[in-house]
Amino acid sequence: MAVVTNLDQKRRKATPDPLETLVGLVEDDLHAVNDIILARMQSPVELIPQLAGYLVASGGKRLRPVLTLAAAKLCGYHGGRQNALAACVEFIHTATLLHDDVVDESDLRRGQASANAVFGNKASVLVGDFLFARAFQVMVEDGSLDVLRILSNASAVIAEGEVLQLTTTNDTETSEEAYLEVIKAKTAELFAAACRIGAVVASRPPVEEEALRSYGLNLGIAFQLVDDVLDYSAVQARLGKTIGDDFREGKITLPVVLAFRRGDDEERAFWRRTMEDMEQKDSDLDRAIEIMNRHNALRDSVERARHYGAVARDALGLFPASPVKRAMLDVIDFVVDRDY
Repeated sequence: MAVVTNLDQKRRKATPDPLETLVGLVEDDLHAVNDIILARMQSPVELIPQLAGYLVASGGKRLRPVLTLAAAKLCGYHGGRQNALAACVEFIHTATLLHDDVVDESDLRRGQASANAVFGNKASVLVGDFLFARAFQVMVEDGSLDVLRILSNASAVIAEGEVLQLTTTNDTETSEEAYLEVIKAKTAELFAAACRIGAVVASRPPVEEEALRSYGLNLGIAFQLVDDVLDYSAVQARLGKTIGDDFREGKITLPVVLAFRRGDDEERAFWRRTMEDMEQKDSDLDRAIEIMNRHNALRDSVERARHYGAVARDALGLFPASPVKRAMLDVIDFVVDRDY
């Protein structure tokens, strides 16, 4: 298999995992969030807690709710509203994952069988709807119109992003601008909302709200850019993780956009055959990675992620130094340099 830009060289330090450090700073709140999630997933309809429990057991970093907790702590908030709202953020995220896997016809999620593969598409869609409904119940119970506005707007934008992605799938003429519009909507918007509500519960001024929104938005863009690179990563392959799902689904991500734009006629014909016509051979994934490396499409996609990471870093500049600020800055490096 072709060698891909090694994303973990700069990250191999004797320091703790930045995300684990951030989790440690909000650990008590995160326990409360997990308790709220488990309690609010309960239903007399047996399949709902069964499927939702499967999702919880399948892992995940809880990055988005952790960011809500961290943002509230950064803003000096000492109440408890952030816990329920962090659970709300996780419900929205999990609901979108359920719907994504059905739309993408995915059989795997984090290396395990996806919920739709185990329980079927109908159950996955409907339980996703249940989780969205639970999220809105929690928002209403919080009582803040600002929180309701931020999270409901984010939910609408995420849905728009999913529909927009349908228009770019299998379209090799997709521009970098169109790709960025998709990932801002379907991924970064929830990061932005998750961070912003930390300032809202702390009653911080609009400039701090905006700073945390910018931090989350740009972190989310960087996160998705790296995710899209990892789908073609030899590092992932060495870790025993599936690669090439985006390729097999004909999903147009930035590495494909750059490789197509920079390629010759023969290479563009390859992309049209494999991504538009979906005529793929076993050797095509290796060929796709080789073309991407030849044109530095993977490397440059990571560099784009570093740019957005730098913007996220700048956004926190107005907050005073603190352990949580340091951890939130370090998470930017974790997101960009991760290999999973």
